[in-house]
Amino acid sequence: MTIEVLIADDQAMVRAGFAALLGAHEGITVTGQAADGLEAVSLAARLDPDVVLMDVRMPQLDGIEATRRILGPSYPAAKVPRILMLTTFDIDDYVYDALQAGASGFLLKDALPDELVHAVRVIASGDALLAPSVTRRMIAQFAAQKPRATASAHLLADLTDREREVLVLIGQGRSNSEIAGALFIAEQTVKTHVGKVLAKVGARDRVQAVIFAYDTGLVEPA
Repeated sequence: MTIEVLIADDQAMVRAGFAALLGAHEGITVTGQAADGLEAVSLAARLDPDVVLMDVRMPQLDGIEATRRILGPSYPAAKVPRILMLTTFDIDDYVYDALQAGASGFLLKDALPDELVHAVRVIASGDALLAPSVTRRMIAQFAAQKPRATASAHLLADLTDREREVLVLIGQGRSNSEIAGALFIAEQTVKTHVGKVLAKVGARDRVQAVIFAYDTGLVEPA
């Protein structure tokens, strides 16, 4: 299966560099490049990419609003892409908002080439790109600054006791293997529980589940 990628960045050299790097790897094809958020939304709808590399700061329309539009209910394309946000700083005030908008992860622009390729493959597979250490440090910091979202808190009632335990551990940034060890269950069983949790709380991936856990107060920022 070929992963089709759309690159959105206002710097032409950055776009060209990412395109050359990704295009050199088997199984990845760059189908389009956008110079701003508006163009990213338009091209995403027309090209149906699997992954969008989305710069946070762009003219016309920033990456966060572009992400909201692409992942919104009025998005006209046949499939909804995964969004990988690109940011310059390790702790960026916009990152949490980007994840809230539906992005599946973020990557620093100075990441190593292999990390970029790995990120695209991870996002395309349906997983989320946030290492446990990043989850604990970044999400907790920003969640502490945000008002609690009570509108979705009722979804917690749909979870079984075991699923709540799994969601708490996801919110703490635990991997599947770590959750399996903490709960003394098989890793495959953890995957089953994670899938059910995501479906019940309406989360696209683990990143969204982490945010849900913090927003509803199930997990408290450290």
